[in-house]
Amino acid sequence: MAHPQTTQPSGPVSLYFYGAAQTVTGSCILVVTERAKVLVDCGMFQGSKTERELNYRAFPFDPGAVDAVILTHAHIDHSGLLPKLVKAGFGGPIHATEATRDLCSVMLPDSGHIQEMEVQHLNKRNSWRGRRRVEPIYTAADAMRTLHQFVSQPYETWVPVAHGIRIRFWNAGHLLGSASIEMELVESEQRVRLLFSGDIGPGHKLLQYDPEAPSGWDYVICESTYGDEDRLGISESQRRGMLRAIVKEAYKPDGALIIPSFAVERTQELLADLVWLMDSGKVPQAPIIIDSPLATRASAIFHDHANELEHGDVIHRAMTAHHVRFTETVEQSKALDHMHGFHIVISASGMCEAGRIRHRLKNWLWREEGTILLVGYQAAGTLGRVLEDGASTVRIQGQELAVRAHIRKLDLYSGHADAPELEAWIKARLPIRSGLFLVHGEDQAIKALHQRVGRFLPEGRVIVPTLDVAYDLTPQGPELKLNELPPPRLAPMHLGHGDWNNDFQELLLDMQDELRNAPDDKARRVLLRRIRRALEEHRP
Repeated sequence: MAHPQTTQPSGPVSLYFYGAAQTVTGSCILVVTERAKVLVDCGMFQGSKTERELNYRAFPFDPGAVDAVILTHAHIDHSGLLPKLVKAGFGGPIHATEATRDLCSVMLPDSGHIQEMEVQHLNKRNSWRGRRRVEPIYTAADAMRTLHQFVSQPYETWVPVAHGIRIRFWNAGHLLGSASIEMELVESEQRVRLLFSGDIGPGHKLLQYDPEAPSGWDYVICESTYGDEDRLGISESQRRGMLRAIVKEAYKPDGALIIPSFAVERTQELLADLVWLMDSGKVPQAPIIIDSPLATRASAIFHDHANELEHGDVIHRAMTAHHVRFTETVEQSKALDHMHGFHIVISASGMCEAGRIRHRLKNWLWREEGTILLVGYQAAGTLGRVLEDGASTVRIQGQELAVRAHIRKLDLYSGHADAPELEAWIKARLPIRSGLFLVHGEDQAIKALHQRVGRFLPEGRVIVPTLDVAYDLTPQGPELKLNELPPPRLAPMHLGHGDWNNDFQELLLDMQDELRNAPDDKARRVLLRRIRRALEEHRP
């Protein structure tokens, strides 16, 4: 779908990268013209404790001066700070597809509820330790108020969102309701065309059609989450075959297969494949428990939007299968720890950072008859990444746990395109006349994708922004704004990596191992004296 050549507007157009810059979470880009300010996504930071602390800081821009938000999709790393934005003074519309609005109607209040509960537990521990109380970033009530500002929009239809700015949504193939954003900025009868990829889905997705978007742009802003991965064109039958092998390996009389999974779409895809494997006799029949109230509510929304999904009929079959159960209450969730016989539990969150999955892991990580299956991206610094990297012991809620369960990974349920698919998607958007920004990826993934696109884009036309930087968009290419910006909230070295808290937790576990394995109490006291001496030498 070709478009005529375009030129830059007479006034400056700038992009401010306030999230997902050399890291995978916290998506947030501010588009500024002489007459308007529009925010693309307002996501929550996940990953290391250092990155998550950004969620508690003030926004690096004035929320009250933003005219509109355009939301690519409902995942919390793209939508999760919208209630905070509204609390801070944003009063404009939040443009999203209808399905994104519906998913946010359950995901954002759930996020607020989780924050309230976690802060309640934290404040209890802080009171024991004599530390100050903290407040949640926002509450479920704040999230409910935010939903009133959503305005649902159809795909492939122009919508004016601010003075001189209009947008169109294109299916991104990533999640129910997900979109890439075509943005046109018009000044003095001239225009600039931008494309924000959002998260691009892979070709093997069970429930999503392939991503779409026009070609011919001034600038493209593209995700790069799996810019260093090649899944080698796995088919649906191969995906189910690999899942079948893991289920059969995990099957033990008193065992369990525990699957940390994102509650929205990943859970529904897994459920559909597991039901299909059992119905077709490929694996033994066993209870499948969805241990997430959010996943239960999201599944109902998927059922309501089944006509928009590829293979939408499988959702109805999976949700009504006789061996599928949904837990709602805390008591029902706790009862899972006392189940006998092999069973499968799918529980949120997908990176093992919050929610009921941490209770399931506390019950199963130390047991050899357990299997933990990781089915999605695990950000640096998360418990999921620690398990993926082969830790022998972990700490959950202050408790040390030996990892005796089998840790398996099956990345074929990822909602993200791999490197060849991202390369093909970018090629299909050509010509890209002035610049391609690579965002939403860790350093290694961005470098690998940068190398791929360097085969058909000139070196100077590919830009890798860091957190809190801004660029003026010119016909010749982007120009970094150097003078007016404050220092970044986090240096690039602290993004997309584990932090001091991860190092501290690892050190505690190593110390406990050394003390436990010491030959006698005398050796233990010597080790403790050495540690104390090191601490004293560090003091000023």
